[in-house]
Amino acid sequence: MTYQDKLFKQITRVEDFAFDERVAGVFDDMVARSVPFYNEIQRIQADLIMDFLPAEAGVVCDLGCSTGTTLAHLTAHPRCPSQALFIGLDNSAPMLAKAQVKLAAQAAKGQVSLRLADLADLTDLPPCNVVILNWALQFVRPIDRQGLLNAVYQALRPGGLLLLSEKILAQDPLLNRVYIDHYLHFKTSQSGYSDTENQRKREALENVLIPYRLDENMALLERAGFAHRDTYFQWFNFVCMMAVKR
Repeated sequence: MTYQDKLFKQITRVEDFAFDERVAGVFDDMVARSVPFYNEIQRIQADLIMDFLPAEAGVVCDLGCSTGTTLAHLTAHPRCPSQALFIGLDNSAPMLAKAQVKLAAQAAKGQVSLRLADLADLTDLPPCNVVILNWALQFVRPIDRQGLLNAVYQALRPGGLLLLSEKILAQDPLLNRVYIDHYLHFKTSQSGYSDTENQRKREALENVLIPYRLDENMALLERAGFAHRDTYFQWFNFVCMMAVKR
């Protein structure tokens, strides 16, 4: 069961953000209200992923799968190959517990498997056709991000697809401020968060979510080996990138 996100309305002292049981309980509501065009991005991603899965089978790895929403979208897609395998990895046991409930039917059929994993130290990522990193790389320590993308590149089969969604910084400080202002307006006018909630959440995320500029993310992808890189969606400071292994 998903509850409405009131975490930053109820707290009295701001602490560093963590994907604990409190966050897991409201995460589906939180992310849907915090990420602009969240449902549309899920739809676009699912269509793209089906283009890169072989007709007979294929493997998709969702790194930072949280409560399993993306995997649920993929397994329900009308073009999803019946033999495709979906693997979800996350470093939060409470988030995975929610995913296990949401994806119980798919797991029972052997279509989905979930496991606890540290994205900063992925040593056994299986060969796969698609890797998803939805707003997860920004929570990995900067010093570990290149190593993670290198591991993703090595795991992807030739022609494999990486989908990377991130909150970014604009290169120009003035435009960065404009983007942030529009995002805060989105959260108050369309998502119903108060100014106090927004401020408390920003403080909680300050030392936990460390965004890069778009060019810095693209440089990480290039150094990992991805010859084909582009953005396929952007809304102010939210960007979805795709990269294909040669």
